Amino acid sequence: MECGSLSISTAPARAQHSTNGSTPATTVRHLLLAFIAFTSGHGFQIEEATIEAIRSGFKNGSLTSTALVQFYQDRIARLNPVLHAVIEVNPDALRQAKRADAERCSCPHCCSGLHGIPVLLKDNIATRDRLNTTAGSFALLGSVLRRAGAIILGKANMEEWANFRNLEGLHAWSSRGGQGRNPYVLSADPCGSSTGSAIAAAANMAAVTIGTETDGSILCPASLNSVVGIKPTLGLTSRAGVIPISPRQDTVGPICRTMSDAVRVLDTIVGYDSHDALATKKASRYIPEGGYMQFLRADGLKGKRIGIPNGFFNYPNGTVQNLVFRQHLDMMRKHGAILIENINIANLSVILDVLNNGEQIALPAEFKLSLDAYLSDLSYSPVRSLADIIAFNNAHPIEEMLKEFGQLIFLVAETTTGIGAPERTAILELKKLSAYGLEELMKDQKLDAIVTPNDSASSVLAIGGMPGITVPAGYGKLGVPFGICFGGLKGYEPRLIQIAYAFEQATRVRKIPTFSP
Repeated sequence: MECGSLSISTAPARAQHSTNGSTPATTVRHLLLAFIAFTSGHGFQIEEATIEAIRSGFKNGSLTSTALVQFYQDRIARLNPVLHAVIEVNPDALRQAKRADAERCSCPHCCSGLHGIPVLLKDNIATRDRLNTTAGSFALLGSVLRRAGAIILGKANMEEWANFRNLEGLHAWSSRGGQGRNPYVLSADPCGSSTGSAIAAAANMAAVTIGTETDGSILCPASLNSVVGIKPTLGLTSRAGVIPISPRQDTVGPICRTMSDAVRVLDTIVGYDSHDALATKKASRYIPEGGYMQFLRADGLKGKRIGIPNGFFNYPNGTVQNLVFRQHLDMMRKHGAILIENINIANLSVILDVLNNGEQIALPAEFKLSLDAYLSDLSYSPVRSLADIIAFNNAHPIEEMLKEFGQLIFLVAETTTGIGAPERTAILELKKLSAYGLEELMKDQKLDAIVTPNDSASSVLAIGGMPGITVPAGYGKLGVPFGICFGGLKGYEPRLIQIAYAFEQATRVRKIPTFSP
């Protein structure tokens, strides 16, 4: 086969934006499944392909980056009107793919890592190209991915303003991207705010995706869309060029179908960045020599002390979740894990009460300061401040669904005047809650990790800047996915990766979406 000549997809995508149709759900499901069966039968099996398999395809000539991009573009064009996972397709993606193929032909041994792999980014991550959300020279992540040879496939839909516009949430909706839908059960909550990243990963609309989290925005959608999500230690990955909420809690991480893919992406995006110097310098000491792939060990559960804190696994007897989680915990014991039960995170009820634990005092002030600074640094933007955004929403109440969702957090944030005494007190209280809560428990019990369902411990991890990894755990009575989360202290990624990978390999829970109505 001639180098670079392979083509799999029938046609590149034309529709770049989501649409709102009225096709009956059962008909939609049949159309989606028919399309998937058709596109899965062309040469290299792209659906569910891992990075390792894709790289093998590149090496043996059965796949090219051009064919890969064409496949994903076509899949986006056909699935996106239903799932609303992608806001924008990169107009330069095919050009980047052809360049990657040419580079691979001229120097096949020079291409490693994410070279030639299409990556979909959450819409709040800038890329310094013709995609929107561009943030000039501060768009580090796009530059890092391009240096690694990755192809920026496009931007994923997200809950508008990372679900920080109102208290009730926006339920996986944005004015640009529309209503995100869970690919397993279309009427089920896909969660957010990294909604599109998780949906696209689950529905094979990209090879890998990247999301962001302040509190639950990677862990929740990953859990409910049956994919892997890694929320890294604060500062392990740069936030430069990412629309901010809080410098104390914001982090960037991968959302992928497998642990191996997620860890490979993590290896690519970690490291020091002068544009996020304070956080990335502090966290760089946690990055292990040789990277994180070395911790993908099938025996990773053996000898690990894993805490099961009270207050999380509260599923009624007889439910699918109760039965499945019991089976998983038994499996972990059989694989050598030491499970520590009946332990308590101090002041857990206070930590989980996000309306009264200090977050709603600290976060609005941090948001206004960070957002205004971010907007002022943009080379071009129609809005330059939070006040401008509020005014824009008021001027476009229908498009922004102002009556339905409001913008209470925006209005509260706009009244703040910086980090004053109330905010400093709240931030100090959050630090104490973390220090005397999970951090103290893990040190006293000598734990390698805690295990909790879905994103239920996201606030516990968020207030301390601590990492978490969620892995598919099962499917409810109606087929809605749920996940299991392993969390730990700052820098505990190696331990969490060992545990999560071993769990994934032992259970093999993930299955392809069913698009059930």
